[in-house]
Amino acid sequence: MARKPNRDIELAGPFRLIIVGATVLMLLALFVLWRVQGPRAETFRANITDRIAPALQWASAPITWAANVAGDFQSYARLYEQNQQLREELRQMKAWKEAALQLEQQNARLLDLNNVRLDPKLTFLTGVVLADSGSPFRQSVLINAGARDGIRDGWATMDGIGLVGRIAGVGEQTARVLLLTATNSRVPVTIQPSGQRAILSGDNSALPPLDFVEDPSVIAAGDMVVSSGDGGIFPAGLVVGKVVLTEDKRLRVRLEAQMARLEFLRVLRSHELDPITGTGGLLALPPIQGPPAPTAADLGPATAVKAEGEEGASQ
Repeated sequence: MARKPNRDIELAGPFRLIIVGATVLMLLALFVLWRVQGPRAETFRANITDRIAPALQWASAPITWAANVAGDFQSYARLYEQNQQLREELRQMKAWKEAALQLEQQNARLLDLNNVRLDPKLTFLTGVVLADSGSPFRQSVLINAGARDGIRDGWATMDGIGLVGRIAGVGEQTARVLLLTATNSRVPVTIQPSGQRAILSGDNSALPPLDFVEDPSVIAAGDMVVSSGDGGIFPAGLVVGKVVLTEDKRLRVRLEAQMARLEFLRVLRSHELDPITGTGGLLALPPIQGPPAPTAADLGPATAVKAEGEEGASQ
């Protein structure tokens, strides 16, 4: 029993030699057969090809399928890569589209600023809105123009269409604009075409109300509201908005200025106002300067004696 494995090894060597020799002889025979030229050799080769070709086609089917799968996988990889490139280009195009829309909006607002018709006597300068520095009780914005640009308190500001507010604080390089919607904003206005005068009072809403209207019965929804110029703060004739009638039956104004999208503001250089340096000049009336008291020489001898007697009696 111990000698059987050695016997198998001894038989495996000659068997391998026989197989290798037979394979070599068959390959040599095929080589010689394909190299021999002649009618019989050609006919023999054709018969062999006709018998072997169908079997080779069946045997090559898995190889062909594997090659197709590999080609499809490569095509899928290329499509995936192209898809990723298209996605990246689409993302960039969306960013460019957003930038183009923003530039278009800025251009439209600048064109609106250039197309606003103002009194030729009024000059102006344009500032960029930097930030919103308002609060629930005081709505305002900051612009990048200040005292170095000649900005003064009280000057009116407009966007491309209507009145926005007034300058209510000036720094060296910035200024604060108090909006018409702020609770401490009061603007004298005129309602066209009736000519009624009123006060536009801010209440932190998008539709500030009209107060102290002379005759509300002659006012209709859609009437134009412009600044009246009363008080000398705002120039007259600046477009403010249009009258609307809300559910509470109160006259309000839909502002022409786009308060939610302020980017550029036009500051109108108004005429110089005399500053109030003290509260006394604002609240107290000046003393009345009456005629001087008459003297004894002006009254005469009799009148003077009578006056002295009345004075002694009173003492």
